[in-house]
Amino acid sequence: MHQPIENPKKKAANAATLLATARQSVALTGAGISVPSGIPDFRSAGGLWSHFQPDEYATLDVFLQNPAKAWQLFRAMAEMLADKEPNPAHYALATLEGHGRLTAIITQNIDGLHQAAGSKYVVEMHGGSNILHCLRCGYEEALDTTRLRENTVPACPECGFSLKPKVVLFGENVAELESVHGLASGCDVLLVIGTSAQVYPAAALPGLVSRQGGSIIEMNREPSLAAATGIQPDFFLGGDIRESLPRLLKEVEQQL
Repeated sequence: MHQPIENPKKKAANAATLLATARQSVALTGAGISVPSGIPDFRSAGGLWSHFQPDEYATLDVFLQNPAKAWQLFRAMAEMLADKEPNPAHYALATLEGHGRLTAIITQNIDGLHQAAGSKYVVEMHGGSNILHCLRCGYEEALDTTRLRENTVPACPECGFSLKPKVVLFGENVAELESVHGLASGCDVLLVIGTSAQVYPAAALPGLVSRQGGSIIEMNREPSLAAATGIQPDFFLGGDIRESLPRLLKEVEQQL
């Protein structure tokens, strides 16, 4: 594992060198990348869990037993995400992918902002909020915002079962886990962006990459990865993610 370089003037350039020469680079993103877009971290003060206790509203059992109660949460979630736009950090990752310097994004977010920014290969570990699906028959449809103004629970037109947003509730399996493991196992540079990776299985990814000889670039406002996972990043690029990620992109472009 590379040793961290302390000279702040060289950090971005040296981190960019890793990306410019990586065989397979992957970004692991969390709530911090979308906070500048006006979406609060669900766990933060004022976030969704401040108003809806997860064990009361966000479990699979609650949805199955009382879908109307679960839909109180779903409507609040959709209202919070409505009209939110990608910020420069999202666009920087999309540009890195366009340059062939980012293989994929593994995100813990459900807001769809990576795709809105133009990223093509996005693995949504916790699902996405813009699709409704049926747990019984597998039917899917795009979320129609008119449903948010209704007080009834939308029913599947195929089998009549209650529809839910295609987000992972507590008690459901994480989505696309096979893709996550496949990307991580072949990854030689992992960018950890806007997350301390405290929640599993995302928390296991930095350790997996590090053990196989890969490098870790942490991009958070303050260092948090080492305390949360015990994995010391090779580079820490702090500050406002809207500035640090475009700065890293610029350094990569200068080395292409």
